[in-house]
Amino acid sequence: MSSVRNYPKAQLRGALAVVAASILWGTTGTAATFAPGVNPLAIGAVAMGFGGLLQSLYAARHIRIQSGSLLERWRLVSLGAVAVAVYPLAFYSSMHLAGVAVGTVVSIGSAPVAAALIERFEDRRPLSRQWITGALLGVGGAALLSLSGHEPAAAGPGADPWTPTAGILLGLLAGTTYALYSWAAHRLTGQGLTARAAMGAVFGLGGLLLMPVLTLTGAALLESWRSVGVGAYMAAVPMFAGYLLFGWGLARVGASTATSISLLETVVAAVLAVLVVGERLPALGWLGAAVVLASLFILTPRPKRPCPAPAGAPSTL
Repeated sequence: MSSVRNYPKAQLRGALAVVAASILWGTTGTAATFAPGVNPLAIGAVAMGFGGLLQSLYAARHIRIQSGSLLERWRLVSLGAVAVAVYPLAFYSSMHLAGVAVGTVVSIGSAPVAAALIERFEDRRPLSRQWITGALLGVGGAALLSLSGHEPAAAGPGADPWTPTAGILLGLLAGTTYALYSWAAHRLTGQGLTARAAMGAVFGLGGLLLMPVLTLTGAALLESWRSVGVGAYMAAVPMFAGYLLFGWGLARVGASTATSISLLETVVAAVLAVLVVGERLPALGWLGAAVVLASLFILTPRPKRPCPAPAGAPSTL
């Protein structure tokens, strides 16, 4: 009975871990602007590539112990790894083309819908009214952020009008792949693997897939200590530490809930883009940020108070 009562508390702790991860992730777009001469593909490859390899090293013992189970599920592991490799390339290219705030909003804002569709059709998981309400609010707030007339700091009268559109399309690809690897990792943990083994295997293999991209595009990362510092920060803090928190939380809440809570990243990214990068966000965008924050109160699981046992009922079940 105690394990049943503690389950909502475990969900709450998992949700808070995802919140902490989302705050760390929200710094990535602003951090990338401190290395303006570096190709966005290189930024994505060094961040998720080395971050993924650090994940696999941290989880090496768990991966070795559960290697048989991982090999039995190689299709699911491979699907997650490919999604891990595609996600940062699409995400950072989206921010480069559409601006930090819009790229982040479209990428992360589309992920809950993609995750819900994956869970609905693959896992036959019904959508709760609480999730639908919170997700609609969150995606609606993200849409306000995206469509509020926000302009990248470097936008000018001669800018190609198709560039933001390409950035938005890449953001949709990023959101879909984000949902895919979140779902794959959550499903692996649901099949008996530890969160550390699942995340380490998926992200380690994904990191290996990104190494050729880093080799081809990453020369500019070594041209200055600032670029080296940006790459080291991205790999160690948002990607390694952030995904440790995310993996721990993902094992306790569903992929659709985790991706919905991570909409907080869009608010952090937008605020930092305005305060640090100098991007412009009108009042409608700030309203969108407030709506996203409001959605978190609906999406975050709350511990339930145990119902008092009726008089004369046995104290244990």
